[in-house]
Amino acid sequence: MKKWIYVTGLLVLVSLSTYAQKRGGERPGAEERASRATEKMAEELSLTDAQKQELLTINVEYAKKVEAERKAEIEARKAEMTAKRAEMKAQDAKIQAVLTEEQKVKWTEMKAERIDNPRRRRPNAQIESDPRKGKRGGGDR
Repeated sequence: MKKWIYVTGLLVLVSLSTYAQKRGGERPGAEERASRATEKMAEELSLTDAQKQELLTINVEYAKKVEAERKAEIEARKAEMTAKRAEMKAQDAKIQAVLTEEQKVKWTEMKAERIDNPRRRRPNAQIESDPRKGKRGGGDR
């Protein structure tokens, strides 16, 4: 009986690690994505070698452009979040300067409650199918 438990546990661990590797792996580079796209086109469209080479050049150029845009968007989002955090810290510092010690304690508690409130969270995993509520739901706000 113990052997079955160990074997089952081992199988679960192996399957979870395999799943994690698939999900957390690196994105293929621009050249690899372009090559795959070109191969699929060549297969579906019966391309000549000359056509295949021209399309590969076009696809690599486009894939690099898209990759650069994606990286720029990510960096812009990071910079925006950093700026927002700095603004929030500055606001909090100004608020703290106005409050008494007792009020500061209460203010800190209020902020903690606001953070812990599950109604304020917007989990990505809960996507509702009702189109009136938008992509992520939350129509009760």
